Amino acid sequence: MDARLNFPNQTAGADIPPGIDLLAEINRLRKEKNAVILAHYYQEPQIQDLADFVGDSLDLSRKAAATDADVIVFCGVKFMAEVAKILSPQKTVVLPDLKAGCSLEDSCPPEAFAKFRAAHPDHIALTYINCSAEVKALSDIIVTSSSAEHILSQLPADQKIIFAPDRHLGGYLARKTGRDMLLWEGSCIVHENFSEQELIKLKAEHPDAPVAAHPECPAHILDHADYVGSTRGILEYAMASDADTILVATEPNIIHQMQREAPGKTFIGVPGADGQCNCNMCPFMALNTLEKLYLCLRDLTPQIEVPEDVRVKAAQSLQRMLDMAPKAPGQGDVGKIPG
Repeated sequence: MDARLNFPNQTAGADIPPGIDLLAEINRLRKEKNAVILAHYYQEPQIQDLADFVGDSLDLSRKAAATDADVIVFCGVKFMAEVAKILSPQKTVVLPDLKAGCSLEDSCPPEAFAKFRAAHPDHIALTYINCSAEVKALSDIIVTSSSAEHILSQLPADQKIIFAPDRHLGGYLARKTGRDMLLWEGSCIVHENFSEQELIKLKAEHPDAPVAAHPECPAHILDHADYVGSTRGILEYAMASDADTILVATEPNIIHQMQREAPGKTFIGVPGADGQCNCNMCPFMALNTLEKLYLCLRDLTPQIEVPEDVRVKAAQSLQRMLDMAPKAPGQGDVGKIPG
């Protein structure tokens, strides 16, 4: 198994008073500091349950920007917290663990991406939001898994495109739309580790159960899917489906929200590798714990900072996405990103 999939030490250090009621203290501190707590669907259930908002990364940042909170606590990974800072530069943004990164971000260093872009000057960069602020600043349009196809359809058919950093999402879009794109060779270590063999076994055991998969999965997993979509899209599909059992090919903490919304249904996470490992869970998301959430809210550290020149350029590529993306009912509206 890939060494990067080893789970982190879940202790937060010896800086927490013994016997403290973490939930009570987090609630006290969020009021005292006028903080909003955001939790991505891939966070552990206990963090999801105490968050003010639970959702996909961009929608969380937009909801936080629309509040009067002074502090944003982003329980997710670093690139998500950076987006919150780009949208809300006047707010303090903290992340429980600064080491909570992303394999897609790691696969696309800004210096290498800048050289790649320079080698293909006739291409525009359509870049997945799972990347650093620096890579966003080097991009033309940012996309999410839910907006990518809609945005791609608005680009001229003869426009040459670089799609980064996720080759699986890019490949899925290319197959679905017929667009020939130059793909950066990045991938998500979680979605790439789903086992086709184990999925086929599950389908045999549950022949009436549809498969809902995230487009970060490789093609051999998506080929078995009845629905392919974003994390939020998978949740909505599961809620609307008439099926009693649904097989879920994305990080399994999303199942917590599914069970809350539809307690009468059965949701089964697709395993990774031999069906025994925990590699279908994101080790980066697991770095955020209740203890670290308390500490970062108490001390307002580690803070996320984005250099202003990078923030302004990244805001431009994000704004293009917001201008071109379909507008979902009830979606937080932050207007123009400060630039």
